[in-house]
Amino acid sequence: MQLSGPGLAVTLLTAIPLRSRARGEPYPAAAWRHVMAWAPAVGLLLGGGAAAVLWLFAHRLHAGSLLAAVLAVSALALLSRGLHLDGLADLADGLGSGRPAPAALDIMKRSDIGPFGVMTMVLTLLTQVAALASADALGRGYAALLTAGVGSRLALTWACCRGVPAARPGGLGARVAGTVHPATAALLTLAAFGLAVPFGVIFVVALAAGLAVSLGVAAVAVRRLGGITGDVLGAVAEIAVAACLVVTAVR
Repeated sequence: MQLSGPGLAVTLLTAIPLRSRARGEPYPAAAWRHVMAWAPAVGLLLGGGAAAVLWLFAHRLHAGSLLAAVLAVSALALLSRGLHLDGLADLADGLGSGRPAPAALDIMKRSDIGPFGVMTMVLTLLTQVAALASADALGRGYAALLTAGVGSRLALTWACCRGVPAARPGGLGARVAGTVHPATAALLTLAAFGLAVPFGVIFVVALAAGLAVSLGVAAVAVRRLGGITGDVLGAVAEIAVAACLVVTAVR
């Protein structure tokens, strides 16, 4: 079965395998051209899955907001196969090394995680869990996860707009860099803000904050590395989740 853009987006950004591939068999080029435009829809799916976990443990099993937040954030990580967290850690190691771009990219390709990566990943997860627990205590948990899911993947769409180069010729970054027309990203952003308005101003602010912070990280990575990589995209998504959840936790 040949995957379209939506199908490849689900396969690429989640743990849901929509198509079995023979080893080395490439995805169709047409699908790669549209995959990141579908990322926000996949984010809505992921956020909904995490919200279901939060509802089950916090409001049906009465496990408490903190434990439910831990399980919901864990579900969000598992549903994306942990790839975004791995990218966050790798980018932290690469940028934290202070080395020139080629050396930093080599560090990011290594299979191990260094001290910068461990620290950044742990602090980001703690921030996500604590913020979600607070948001849930304020009655905002479900909407917070939906906002974080959409906002984090919308950040991926913007990070892959035309004019954003790939840092190296191979890998995911080279496949998706520059594939999204800015008008498409703008329309998706307007739609996302429109969907957030009925939930309350706090979620509009959360969405804006998530995009601003994560795209700031992407801009730093592009300046330091010369472009985006799959690790940069993973970091962008995780930072956006944390920023969105932090805003929704504010009274």
